[in-house]
Amino acid sequence: MGEKNYDFRKRHWAYHKPDRRDFSRTVMPDEVLFDETWSLGCNADPDSICGIAVRDFRDYMETSMGVSLRLVKEPGEKVFWISVEESLEKGFVLDVKENTASLTVAKDDLAFRATIHLEDLMNLEEAPVLKKGLQKRTPIYQTRVVHSGSGMDVFTDVELLTLLHAGYNSIQFFMSGFDENCLGYYDYNDVINRALRFGIKTYSHNYIPTFVHPDDPGAQEKIDAAYGEVFRRYPNLTGVLLCGESLEFPSKDPHTTGKHYLDSVVDGIPDTRPSPGWYPCEDYPAYIQMIERAIHKAKKDAVVYFSTYNWGYESLELRKNFLKHFPDNVAISITYDIFTQRKLENLHTPVMDYTISADEPGYYFSSECAEAHRLGISIQGNVNTAGIAWDFGCVPLVPAPQKLLKRNLFLRKAYFDWGLTDHYTTHHYGYWNNVAADLGKWTAWEEFEPDYNALLEKIAIRDYGKNAAPHVLKAWQIWSDAMGFYTASNEDQYGPWRVGAAYPFIFHPNISRTMTDKAIKFPTAPHAHFGYQIIKTFYHPYENVNQTPGFLRYPAELRSLAKMLDLWNEGLAEAEKAITLADDKKKDEARRLEALGHFIRNSIRTTMHIKQWWQTNIAMLNCATAEDADQYLTKLEAIAAEEISNAKDTIPAVEMDSRLGWEPSMEYVCDKWHLEWKIRQVNSALTEIAAYRRMLFLHKN
Repeated sequence: MGEKNYDFRKRHWAYHKPDRRDFSRTVMPDEVLFDETWSLGCNADPDSICGIAVRDFRDYMETSMGVSLRLVKEPGEKVFWISVEESLEKGFVLDVKENTASLTVAKDDLAFRATIHLEDLMNLEEAPVLKKGLQKRTPIYQTRVVHSGSGMDVFTDVELLTLLHAGYNSIQFFMSGFDENCLGYYDYNDVINRALRFGIKTYSHNYIPTFVHPDDPGAQEKIDAAYGEVFRRYPNLTGVLLCGESLEFPSKDPHTTGKHYLDSVVDGIPDTRPSPGWYPCEDYPAYIQMIERAIHKAKKDAVVYFSTYNWGYESLELRKNFLKHFPDNVAISITYDIFTQRKLENLHTPVMDYTISADEPGYYFSSECAEAHRLGISIQGNVNTAGIAWDFGCVPLVPAPQKLLKRNLFLRKAYFDWGLTDHYTTHHYGYWNNVAADLGKWTAWEEFEPDYNALLEKIAIRDYGKNAAPHVLKAWQIWSDAMGFYTASNEDQYGPWRVGAAYPFIFHPNISRTMTDKAIKFPTAPHAHFGYQIIKTFYHPYENVNQTPGFLRYPAELRSLAKMLDLWNEGLAEAEKAITLADDKKKDEARRLEALGHFIRNSIRTTMHIKQWWQTNIAMLNCATAEDADQYLTKLEAIAAEEISNAKDTIPAVEMDSRLGWEPSMEYVCDKWHLEWKIRQVNSALTEIAAYRRMLFLHKN
C-alpha cells in the first residue's frame, strides 16, 4: 500500500474512478437504468466543448459504470441526446423518460458542468440510473477559480479535466513576466488555448512589477507596456487578479512609507508605517485605474480583479473611503476568513491568514461586501471552499465537511444578498476532488438544494461503503467540532501548522563561534516556487497590534489545543473503525482517511510541543540559578523525546498517502525524508542542551 513521492498524482488525475458501480443496486420504479441498449449523441460539432463533453461522459459510463454506449448522430428511442440550445435562457435541463432522455444546455461552455452533474448523480447512487422527470439546474456562480492540484501552474489536459470534474470552471496561474512564471519559462498561450477547448476561463495572478506613480511622466505608457501587453500577447486570457502585496507603487500617501516593503528603512531603522501594498492609499485608485485603462484598451471584455485583503484590518470608514473612489470597470476580491475577530479566554486571537476554522466570515468580509454591493462594484469572494487552507499546510483536505458546509451555505446567502457570483476557491495550495468539492457543487444551484445530511451520508457510502459510513460521518462531525478550538496565528501557520511534524525544534541559546543566526533554512527542493521562504523555523510569537501578546496567549492556546487533540483522537478512533468495516474495494480510501486524520493529529501534537518548547526556553533563560535552569533543560529533553516519537509515528501516514506532506509552492516538506531530517535536527538540539548543561556548572569545576 505504500506510495512513493508524487504517486498521488495518479489518483488525483483518475477523475473517472474505475469500478464505481454497485451491481447489487436495484432500479427503482421512478428511475431509468442506462445500459448498453442505449446510445449517446449530440447536435454539436465533435470539436466543440459540448462534443468533447459528450465523449468524456461516454468514457465515464464505460470506466466507472461498466456500460459501453454507442455514439449516434440523431435523437430517437433509447438515445440519450445532449444539445446546446441558445433559446434556453441559462443553465441546463435534464428530461428523463422511460425510453428517451435529453440534456439541454444554454451555452456550449456549460456542457461539462451539465454532463459532470449526471456523473455526480450516478456516483451517489453507484449505478447508471437517473430519476424520471424534468430537472432544471442553474449555476449561481459564474466562476469558481482554482490553482493546479498537481503542481505549481501545472495545467496538462488531464489536470484541466480533473478540476472540471471537481466542480471548478476557471484556473489561475502566476505571471511574473511575458512567457515567464516564478519557475522560469511558461507557455501561457498554450495553457490558455487548451483550457478554452474545455470551456475553462483563465486568470493570471499578477507579479509583473510597475513601480510607478500615476503622476509620473510617462506612467500610463509604462503601465500599458506591461498590462496592455499582457492581453496583446495573450488575447484569450480571461482576466487578471491584482493584489496589494504584489502591486506596490511609490504612493505619496503620508500614512505609508511610499516604498517597497523590502526598502522601507531609513539608515537601517525600520519605518513603522505600512508600505503601499498594505494600506488603502489615497492615490491607489488612480494607480489601479491606469492599469484598468491599459488592459481594456487591449481587450475590452477582460476581467480585472483587485484584492483588498492586505488592509482588511483597517477601519470600516477608511475602507469605505477607498471603495468610494474605487476605479470603474474593476471588480473587488474580498477574503472570507482573514481578520475574523476571535477571543479565547477573553484574549484577542484574530485570524491572521487563511483558515477553514471560521464558520461565518469576519467583519472585513461582510462589511466590504455590503459596501461594494451598495456602490455597484462586482464582487469576487476569496473563500477557501476547496477544503484546504493554511490550517494544515500540506494536506489535501481539512476533513471537517460539516464546518465547510456552513461556509458554503453562508456564501449561497451572500449570492442572493450581495450578488457574489465569483469565487476564488483556493490559493496556490490547490484542491482535491473530495467531499469539499462535492459540497461546493451541491450548494451552487439557484433553484435547488438537497437534504445536506442525506447528501453527506450518500457521499460517505459512495466513498467508504454502507457499513463504514456511520463511523466516517461521526469522524467528520467530531473533526468539524475540533476545528472550533483551532487558532490561526502567524507563527503557527508559518511554522508547525504549515509543515506538520517535520517542524524543527531549535534550542534558543546561541552556542556559536561564528555568531550565526539560530533560524534554520528549512530544506526544500531548489525548484520550489516559495519553498523555505514561507516557513519560519525559529519559533516565537509574531506579534500584531490587534492581537494579545504571545506570552499571554500561549497558556490559553495550549488549553484549547488540548481539547482539540482530545476531539481529534475521538474522530481518529471512528476512522480506524471505518477501515475494518469498509467495502473491500473501498478499504484503501478508508486507510487514506485514517492517515489524513493521523497526520493532522500529529501536527496538533507538534504545535503543542513547540509552544511548550518556547515557554521552557524563555523560562530557562530567565532563571536566577544554574540549578533552576537545569530543571528546565530536563523539561526540554522530555519535550524533544516526545517530539521525536511523534515524528516517527507520522512516517507510516506519509508512506500510505504521498499527497500528505506536499504543497505545490513548497513541494515536499513532511515526507519520510523530512521527518527523518527533523529527528536528526532534534537530536542535534539535544547535544546543544547537553553542552549548555555543562556550561551551567563550569563555575563549579
